[in-house]
Amino acid sequence: MYLHAGCQIAMSPDTKHFAVNWLGVEVTRATLGIIGMGSIGYKVAQRARAFNMTILYHNRNRRRKEEEEAVGAQYCAKMEDLLQQSDFVMLVVNLTPETHKLIGKKELGLMKPTATLINISRGAVIDQDALVEALQNKVIRAAALDVTYPEPLPRDHPLLNLNNVIITPHIGTATVQALRMMAEEAIANMLAVLNGQPIPSEVFPK
Repeated sequence: MYLHAGCQIAMSPDTKHFAVNWLGVEVTRATLGIIGMGSIGYKVAQRARAFNMTILYHNRNRRRKEEEEAVGAQYCAKMEDLLQQSDFVMLVVNLTPETHKLIGKKELGLMKPTATLINISRGAVIDQDALVEALQNKVIRAAALDVTYPEPLPRDHPLLNLNNVIITPHIGTATVQALRMMAEEAIANMLAVLNGQPIPSEVFPK
């Protein structure tokens, strides 16, 4: 939120000076709650550790003890506990019938009023009407969304008019290097199938 607004202030022709009391929220030593600790969620935890963050996670299956210790992550069997304790809540789950609208009015109400919700999974994991209400009423501080439902949002969607939300156009993997690696992985999988070899990135292992 502050990056986007700060860029506008810095570039505005109307700017005469920068306010000294324009303050953001510190990430270092804050508590990050990761919902969905698969391969991507775990990589998020690895990066968060560099900021000395307290890392909580909720997942269908608990990670091995050595994996938790490697990133300093603490398991929350109940998602509610994670929501209540986290300064930043990041959604990194697959979209399934079980995760559809996983975060709704009840879950948002459990979060700290100073918390930020981050979604890098799929838009439908959040009840967007409930999120609009929570942001308007300062139930939570802010939201950062790389995904929405639908994509793009209708141009009159209320999320687009809020100053405590930032939305990016599903660009979490949009780098030259990442797309090249994805293409190479797809080719490796196809060649493995054609050659009767084990599939390196099998989605549904036998």
